[in-house]
Amino acid sequence: MTNAGTTVTADLPTPAVRLPRRRGIELTLIVVAVLLSVYGYCAVGLARNGTVPPGAAGYGAGLGVLALLAHVAVRLRAPYADPLLLPIGVLLNGLGLVLIYRLDLETPGDRAAPTQLVWSTLGVTLFIVVVLALRDHRVLQRYAYVCVAAALALLTLPVFFPAVNGARIWIRIAGFSIQPGEFAKVLLAIFFAAYLAANRNALAYTGRRVWRLQLPTGRVLGPIVAIWLISVGVLVLERDLGTSLLFFGLFVTLLYVATGRTGWIAVGLLLAALGAVAVGRLEPHVHSRVLDWLHPFASIDAGQGPNQLAQSLFAFAAGGILGTGLGLGHSILIGFAAKSDFILATAGEELGLAGLSAIFILYGLLVERGYRAGLALRDPFGRLLAVGLASIVALQVFVIAGGVTGLIPLTGMAMPFLAQGGSSVVTNWGIVALLIRVSDSARRQYDMEVAA
Repeated sequence: MTNAGTTVTADLPTPAVRLPRRRGIELTLIVVAVLLSVYGYCAVGLARNGTVPPGAAGYGAGLGVLALLAHVAVRLRAPYADPLLLPIGVLLNGLGLVLIYRLDLETPGDRAAPTQLVWSTLGVTLFIVVVLALRDHRVLQRYAYVCVAAALALLTLPVFFPAVNGARIWIRIAGFSIQPGEFAKVLLAIFFAAYLAANRNALAYTGRRVWRLQLPTGRVLGPIVAIWLISVGVLVLERDLGTSLLFFGLFVTLLYVATGRTGWIAVGLLLAALGAVAVGRLEPHVHSRVLDWLHPFASIDAGQGPNQLAQSLFAFAAGGILGTGLGLGHSILIGFAAKSDFILATAGEELGLAGLSAIFILYGLLVERGYRAGLALRDPFGRLLAVGLASIVALQVFVIAGGVTGLIPLTGMAMPFLAQGGSSVVTNWGIVALLIRVSDSARRQYDMEVAA
């Protein structure tokens, strides 16, 4: 309005800003990840033979095409997805192929890198299928009990096959082997998220109060006790400490997120400790790993030479701050598990503390972006699913890194993306695909509100 020559206008609301999609940033980071992987591949060849490996161009082209196809799928079906998730997966997978190729040079009769590249291709294919076919993560909530039934079936199958290195976690048929527990962990995460999303109020507010913990009714508490018994059963039947800790840790983490009750963490840690101590004393294979953890240099003192854990500790010590350089370490002395359980020792020796810290930062970023996507979602199932999937990666990295550095007993699990293992790399690409879908939904819901 105008008054005495002065114009007074009402303050207009500041228009909301829609979120950028950032697919260009993702593509740039993917190019950097591929170039770093190719550089590592060339560095190994130069260190070992003084020349660039003849397959460097093919390796770079193959990894680049896989990454580009995955990027196109994200651009088409998940344009709001977090731009860091896919490049981190590409870089970790590429670094894993470099480390396995480097160790292959020490074992000409046992080359694992070509097979790992095939499994990586299958993993990226699964990633693309999930991103293209799964339009809404909430669809998975309808199949919660189908997922838990399939997970239990997968966990049970290895019991009927011979043990490998003391553990029954593989299925081997005609030279082909898979690890069903890798797929089961994702199915269990879906079930846990769906169950806790449906019963979070009953878990948090109903039942009887014992000390400072609100215990729910038997109907709601029953599945919790059943999960504990299953995790201990897996440990007893399959002699697999790592998988048992992973499953139970996953459930306790989601239980805390769903209820906000810190008492559940204490109860979970107590039950896990009781089961681990009991089986560690009674089961010979697990007991021997506990003894190796408590006395890693006992075999040296007995004149039998260093065991795998001792060799791993020597490799980390030899790496120092900056490492010996790719291709110039001696971690192959660890033995048959150098490409799988102990591949982190190769990274620690040849890349040093600096390179190892960079790898852990990549894992930390992957987990953090998963948590961030979960916190941004409003539906309880999506929030718990994102936290559960990110926690799988976090728990697995902790259990494996803790084992090879002597922090906790060895478990025999595979380092996500880095270690040799087809089932592991395929499953981890599936986890990244689901996190891509969840992060897309989280940022899309904000943009839709702004548009409205």
